[in-house]
Amino acid sequence: MTNKPTPSRQPLTVELQALDSAHFLHPFTDHQGLAAKGARIITRADGVHVWDSEGHQILDAMSGLWCVNAGYGRRELAEAAYRQMLELPYYNSFFQTTTEPAVRLAARLSELAPPVGGRRFSHVFFSSSGSESNDTNVRLVRRYWDLMGQPRRKVIISRINAYHGSTMAGASLGGMSGMHAQGDLPLPDITHIQQPYWYGLSQPGESRDDFGLRAARWLEDKILEVGPERVGAFIAEPVQGAGGVIIPPDSYWPEVQRIVDQYGILLIADEVICGFGRLGHWFGYEKFGIRPDLVTFAKGVTSGYQPLGGTLINERIAQVMVEKGGEFTHGYTYSGHPVACAVALANLDILEREDLPGRVRNDTGPYLAQRFGELAEHPLVGIAESCGFVAGLALVQDKASRKPFAPELGVGMLCRNHCFNNGLVMRAVGDRMIVAPPLIMDRAQIDQMIALIRLALDRTLADLRERGVAIGA
Repeated sequence: MTNKPTPSRQPLTVELQALDSAHFLHPFTDHQGLAAKGARIITRADGVHVWDSEGHQILDAMSGLWCVNAGYGRRELAEAAYRQMLELPYYNSFFQTTTEPAVRLAARLSELAPPVGGRRFSHVFFSSSGSESNDTNVRLVRRYWDLMGQPRRKVIISRINAYHGSTMAGASLGGMSGMHAQGDLPLPDITHIQQPYWYGLSQPGESRDDFGLRAARWLEDKILEVGPERVGAFIAEPVQGAGGVIIPPDSYWPEVQRIVDQYGILLIADEVICGFGRLGHWFGYEKFGIRPDLVTFAKGVTSGYQPLGGTLINERIAQVMVEKGGEFTHGYTYSGHPVACAVALANLDILEREDLPGRVRNDTGPYLAQRFGELAEHPLVGIAESCGFVAGLALVQDKASRKPFAPELGVGMLCRNHCFNNGLVMRAVGDRMIVAPPLIMDRAQIDQMIALIRLALDRTLADLRERGVAIGA
């Protein structure tokens, strides 16, 4: 089956592209540009592949949107949703009521999440997405400090280039300037420090560990600038995902933990991407040895088969919320949706039965690191690195000096288009190219993915040389 564009489009493609252009506003999209070319219509999926309406098979190296951890075509997840829909398709968790799937999932997640500092993650607050979950975290942090008699602790510190969702609070917590510019953001009492991006921000000759310590201490500098008595929490992804797969140096997280402990600040680990095996552990905080108070989850909890998110709440927070009482005036219509929770339970069964986190940690993750690292030999690649089943490479004009391409060249998007046109979903974040494959991907499929990435890099290099762009200068 060819992955090259067909000479004439199928009638279904023409019809759906016209309807899409007329009625569907897509997330994070230039709609004028999309209307001119037409959307790609994805019609089915199985394993690590999706197919479009033209019949092209595409290797999905982004797991949908970082979420299809168990892979496509899992019949048992569809059956779990079907059974639950027949029995109880919906009920809310307001009115002091609950449902069996929500209760069982909350208990299962509490058992699954390793304790930190001798404290369990005893409670769960459910939402439908990571964005909603991070809105919840803002409310939880401020409610906790109110109950503790420290209402001035409202400030939440985040990082530049972080992604924590696209709601008003989620986008404020995130550190992406483009999102802030369109929403008059961030909201008050949310501030940012620089990201721990060694390749892009280190000083000449600075080691990864030295940079990691310096980057962590930007947090302490910000705490002292704001005033420790006003800072409620620090939120961060263990590995920054949508910001381009920014993997912190080994020295970074231990120093961050020391700082939040010293100043008594809550730590929020946003594990929407990193959780449920993505980094070779059930949660990223395990890998990096950190002790969060709140853990944001979504995506991989259902492998994307149903929308579900939430926050794992450590006993430190939960005991205060329960014992001090008073209404927590926050929630969602779909908090603990029974169908979504039933699918999550079935999905966790798959992840445990097949030990997908262990497989990533001990087998396919190290193999991906080996094969992806080989891409650093390419003339366009300044660095290629991975952590579990996320990986990213930086496209640069000159490897020796780390000189970036001029933004107007759009090199990342040029490379991404070559990926799509040759049967691979690989994401561009500026001029960083990133992947996050389904956790079921095997070694042969990793080899196939690397070959397709190398083909896209070669074709990008040829395009640039044809346009007269000097490489290595």
